[in-house]
Amino acid sequence: MIREKLIRFILLISVSTLLLAQYSNCKFKNKNYEDVCKKTLLKGVSIEYANKFLLSKKTKKIDERSFRLFNPKKIAQHRRNEKRANNVLVKYVPKIIKHVKLYKDVYDKAETEFGVNREIVAAILMKETKLGVINPSFDAFEVFNTLVVKVNVKTKRDKWLMDMGKSNMISIISYCYEKGIEPNGCNLPSSYAGAVGIPQFMPSSFRYAVPYESKVPDLTKIEDAIMSASNYLNKKSEFTELMQWDKIPEMPVIEEEWYDYDFEHKDSSFVYAKSKRSGKKYDCFSCKKENLQYLRTYAKKIMRYNNSSNYAIGVMRLAYDTHQGLKK
Repeated sequence: MIREKLIRFILLISVSTLLLAQYSNCKFKNKNYEDVCKKTLLKGVSIEYANKFLLSKKTKKIDERSFRLFNPKKIAQHRRNEKRANNVLVKYVPKIIKHVKLYKDVYDKAETEFGVNREIVAAILMKETKLGVINPSFDAFEVFNTLVVKVNVKTKRDKWLMDMGKSNMISIISYCYEKGIEPNGCNLPSSYAGAVGIPQFMPSSFRYAVPYESKVPDLTKIEDAIMSASNYLNKKSEFTELMQWDKIPEMPVIEEEWYDYDFEHKDSSFVYAKSKRSGKKYDCFSCKKENLQYLRTYAKKIMRYNNSSNYAIGVMRLAYDTHQGLKK
C-alpha cells in the first residue's frame, strides 16, 4: 500500500514537472511555433501566456476554406473581380454621402489630426465592409495558424505566406495578452485573409488603430474605424495633406480608360513601371501622362492600404463621386 502511494506520488511529481517544463521555454515540435513564441516574448508577452496560447485549442483548428482562398489562382480571380466590384459599389455613393454627413464630427477630427480626405476614408470603408454592413465569417488566428501549419516553404511566395502567418500570429497573441483575454477566448472575426474589423486591418497593423473618444480603439465601431483608417494612411503612406479635388481629373472617364488599358496589357499598373520588391516591370498607365501625376501620387498612397491598382482606382472613383455629391 505504501509502495503504491509512493509510486503515485512520484508519477504526480513527474507529471507536474512535465507540465511546468512546457511553460518554462519555447520548445515545440513545430519549429515555427518556437519562432512565434520567442518573438512574442520580445513584445512583452509572458512565457506562461505564450506557451498557453500555442498549446491551446486555437492552434488545433485548421481552416481549409481560407487556405484554399490563398491559392494564387483564387487571388488572381479576386483581383479580376475588383473591377466588377467597383462598378457595383458606385450605386452606393448616396449611402456614402449620407454616412459622411452623419459622422461629420468624426471626419472633421480625423481630417484635422491626420490630413486625409473624408471622402477617401469613407470610400475605403465602403469597399472593405460596406461601411460595416458585411460581417466576417473567419477567425483571424485560425487563418494565420493554418498558414504556419500547412505551408511548406519552397518558393519566395511560400516564404511570404509563412512570414505573414507568423507575424500576424505574434500580433494576435500580443493583442490578447495586453487585453487580458484567455487564449481560447481570443476570437477575432476576420476575412479569409485574416483582416479584422470595419477597416479590415491585418493584426500586424493593429498599432495603427486609434479611438475616437474612448481610451481603447474598437475596430468594430465605425467612429474608431474612421479614425484608424485615417491614421493608417497618414503613418503608412505619408498621406498628410488633404488632396485638392480641383486637381483630380474626371474619375469616371479615367476609370474607364484604365480598365481598357488593363485589359489590353497583361502586366499593367496604374502607377508603377517597376516593382521595388521583385524588380518586375509593368506597363504603367499614368507614368508618362503629365495630367495624371497628381492623381498618381495619391493613388500610390491608397495602394499602401491595398496593393491593387483596381482597388486604388475604385476608391478614387467612389471618393470623387462622393465629393461631387457633397458639393450639391
